[in-house]
Amino acid sequence: MALWRGSACAGVLALALGCVLLLEPELPGSALRSLWTSLRLEPAPPGPPSPESRLAAAWDALIVQPARRWRRVAVGVNACVDVVLSGVKLLQALGLRPGKGKDHAVLHSRKDLEEAFAHFMAQGAAAERFFSDQGAFHTVAQVASESPGAQHYVGGNAALIGQKFAANTDLQVLLCGPVGPKLHELLDDNVFVPPESLQEVDEFHLILEYQAGEEWGPFKAPHASRFIFSHDLSNGAMNALEVFVSSLEEFRPDLVVLSGLHMLAGHGEELQRKRLLEVVNALSDIPAGVPVHLELASMTDSELMSSVVHQQVFPAVTSLGLNEQELLFLSQAASGPHADLSSWEGVPNVGMVSDILFWILKEHGRSESRASDLTRVHFHTLAYHILATVDGHWANQLAAVAAGARVAGTQACATEAIDASREKLRSQTIPACSAIRNPKSEFFT
Repeated sequence: MALWRGSACAGVLALALGCVLLLEPELPGSALRSLWTSLRLEPAPPGPPSPESRLAAAWDALIVQPARRWRRVAVGVNACVDVVLSGVKLLQALGLRPGKGKDHAVLHSRKDLEEAFAHFMAQGAAAERFFSDQGAFHTVAQVASESPGAQHYVGGNAALIGQKFAANTDLQVLLCGPVGPKLHELLDDNVFVPPESLQEVDEFHLILEYQAGEEWGPFKAPHASRFIFSHDLSNGAMNALEVFVSSLEEFRPDLVVLSGLHMLAGHGEELQRKRLLEVVNALSDIPAGVPVHLELASMTDSELMSSVVHQQVFPAVTSLGLNEQELLFLSQAASGPHADLSSWEGVPNVGMVSDILFWILKEHGRSESRASDLTRVHFHTLAYHILATVDGHWANQLAAVAAGARVAGTQACATEAIDASREKLRSQTIPACSAIRNPKSEFFT
């Protein structure tokens, strides 16, 4: 289909490279040299390089700078301070004991916290929940902040994205969100925060991490991940939206990045629809030619997710970013492919993920019969990334998805560069799903 044309070769090459290197590590030297040359890499090093080192070298060759460079980026509207610590150690410090694992859409007590944490830890799945009791949350937050090993970081998708952008000194970065004293201290000097976004008290989010194989009573984590919760009213009402919108005209960004819609989950349906309508109206005022990227986050409110999909939010953005939990929940809320799947088992199936990405662009992306700005979806999970685009609207996709996969790996491992000696290359067997039968997206593991 024309929707995916132009990406097929790159996507097949990316996946085939990983499969070949994994399944045939002892290929004849002549075959390896031919593959190396086809990727336009430097001459192959002496001796049999590992599959991991060859893939890392392929990334180095494929990741090139885009022809168009942004200079001014506006990011909003959720920001907070993340308190990161061991989930098991916090529950122990709170005097909680492992019971049954159970999901809660909203946390009302410490018991709900223990059950929800156990539920997602057993799956190795990331999740984020709202803690309704302000007093109880502040008590838990104080214990967490004072726990040995607890660390404070810039938090909130918008603030995190802005902080990453600020590492590029050629970029001017505008951040609008509820910024308190601690967060302001943590932000890079290159991040400009309008005075209207400053507030006297920080919003704290608690991030409970667990490692692969870590145990909490009868529960054992199959993968490393995290459970996030907060009692965040400023971000929950998207209070910074109006400041963000009013700042765009003066700042005149080349790129707009929006996040924080998931925080509306703690509010009623009427407020949700009102704020989403205001988001759509705000996006419509952004000059044509300025791309808008929407980064989703974990949701539990199916009505909110359905509204985000159907209430003209998707057609108003140019690009969409989401992870495995958000992708599956989106499909469930909007009756998309594989909506009957309750959760992913381990690493998300590439074929199923591709089906849902294809459906998003087919049903909500730009086409001759649909007035939509959506032309790009970036799926990211720790094991691999996939970038799906409508043909003719984006360039440098292969470099972009490779760069995303590489930086995710370095960030997860807390390293400056990929150390092939510490990495393990793995590949899935891909079933013949509808999107895979017409492979027109780029994906990297």
